[in-house]
Amino acid sequence: MVTGGAAGIGRATATWLARAGSPIALVDRDAARLDEAAAELLVHGASCVPVVADLRDEGAPEHAVEAAVDAFGHLAIAVNNVGMLAGHSPAPFLEQEDDELRDIIEQNLLLTARCCRVEARSMVQQGIAGVILNVTSGESTRPALDLAAYGAAKSAINHLTQTMAAELGPSGIRVNAVAPGTTLTEVVRAALSDEYVDELTTTIPLGRMTEPDDLARLVVALASDLGRAVTGQLVLADNGAHLSRNRPPRGRPA
Repeated sequence: MVTGGAAGIGRATATWLARAGSPIALVDRDAARLDEAAAELLVHGASCVPVVADLRDEGAPEHAVEAAVDAFGHLAIAVNNVGMLAGHSPAPFLEQEDDELRDIIEQNLLLTARCCRVEARSMVQQGIAGVILNVTSGESTRPALDLAAYGAAKSAINHLTQTMAAELGPSGIRVNAVAPGTTLTEVVRAALSDEYVDELTTTIPLGRMTEPDDLARLVVALASDLGRAVTGQLVLADNGAHLSRNRPPRGRPA
């Protein structure tokens, strides 16, 4: 199951999982784009069930997991990819109002925690030694200028990931977090100027921005037996951006 699967990192991740032979329950609130993404997966020979759901709604995570189990018998891999800024714009911490802080924290930390709980319960109940992967952010590893609530929520997901890994390990369930650098999804490309991208790229050791495909490849490796000894880890896919001593430009989430 891949949440936020209609575009960006989620769509790339679903594509790579499909190439690896996994059936996919693709979850998104955008019905039109979800159907388009599901049709694309069929090209790769994947079995795919599109699940229209806004995971912020009460009962939506349960509905998504039930759809996956109904379609394929069990849930073995869950990729929690929903996040971002909940419709708000980057802003200095002192300028953010309570509703902004609440919305961003709920859409990232609370939503991910709810999904993780439902996914893990399904795996434990069915005796599945599954894998849960949480998409966080490079902003969780450094000061997140103009993104305080976002960075804090993603950092909390990293901690949640470690705790879940410790608690669920005896059930054979692995839990990891994967963190991209600023990723050139369709939405991010539209929001960033060429000048900003050029400036940010100069701070990255490998000299390139992260693409959705980069994180998707990492997810597949960790979800497979190639990552069978890895749990409770935060793995960065940021082309070395975390190594830079330069201060990044302000105000954009990974």
